[in-house]
Amino acid sequence: MTRSHLAACAGVLAAGWVTLTAQQPPAPAPAQPPTTQQPPPAAAPPAGQQPPVVGPQPPATTPPQSQVFRGGVELVSLNVTAMDGARYITDLTQDEFEVFEDGAKQQIAFFARGQQHVALAVLLDTSASMDERLPTAQEAAVGFARRLKTDDTMEVIDFDSQVHILQTFTADQSALEKAIRETTANGSTALYNAVYISLKELKKVKASTVEDIRRQAIVILSDGDDTSSLVEYDEVLDLAKRSETAIYAIGLRSPSGGHRDFKEAEFVLRQLSQETGVRVFFPTSVAELSKIYDQIAEELASQYTLAYTSKNSLRNGAWRRVVVRLTRPGAVARTRQGYYGPGGTR
Repeated sequence: MTRSHLAACAGVLAAGWVTLTAQQPPAPAPAQPPTTQQPPPAAAPPAGQQPPVVGPQPPATTPPQSQVFRGGVELVSLNVTAMDGARYITDLTQDEFEVFEDGAKQQIAFFARGQQHVALAVLLDTSASMDERLPTAQEAAVGFARRLKTDDTMEVIDFDSQVHILQTFTADQSALEKAIRETTANGSTALYNAVYISLKELKKVKASTVEDIRRQAIVILSDGDDTSSLVEYDEVLDLAKRSETAIYAIGLRSPSGGHRDFKEAEFVLRQLSQETGVRVFFPTSVAELSKIYDQIAEELASQYTLAYTSKNSLRNGAWRRVVVRLTRPGAVARTRQGYYGPGGTR
């Protein structure tokens, strides 16, 4: 690809990526106090629930939206992690990537490497079972917030029986630290509600300029099975698959609970991460959290961005399987497992 061709592709991508990537958080802004949000009547929280608790919203009933450029070109975007064993590979060229959709090889229309700004939603389980381990978890999360780059943004959400948005998206590290340290352990675990709400939060606003565009990621810390959500897991998984959000999951086992009490949570966390193309972690000690957050930060900084126009012209809304292969010996690619094609209804 010539320099002029690449510049043209980049220009087209820049012009339409606000649509391509659904909705993105805006540029860093001064921290705002926690927002109070109420769910729509169709999915109102139980009686007595107080703001700033946020309840889940009903799943969308409109057809899934494809990634569409303003010029009418439908493009599929992928964030790809390349690894050789436990080492991230950051020097690959476009020619070393091969993209397949439902087995058919696709032509890459856009390729970029190097760090792109990120919008992160950090979800902290603050159910009663986290009481003794919460101070250590807070310190690890604060360390993660301090690793933000200048133009990255983060949102802090905690969940127990209810879901609270403690800090909306901001690059203000002191505000993020304050929100994290204000968390307290109490109640049961509304994990599905929290993931559902965080996915919705990431879709609320659009980038106003190309410089505002950010990759989206959610980082979940939870120590047990969901016990009090109003939304079903299938709704959460479907929403995750229709987004372009990477969901990193950290499943912290309870020292006294054993594997039996963690079986469902392990399945859920593993599937959410695998479907969205990123890693899942199951530490045996809360002391491992700082290292895990560092690994997530390193992975986010090492990813490639690819885009291609699908050769499948059908507009039936069907699921399309995506595989990325690398031609360099020993190199393995990881990305989201697929997407829903355009034009269909659920």
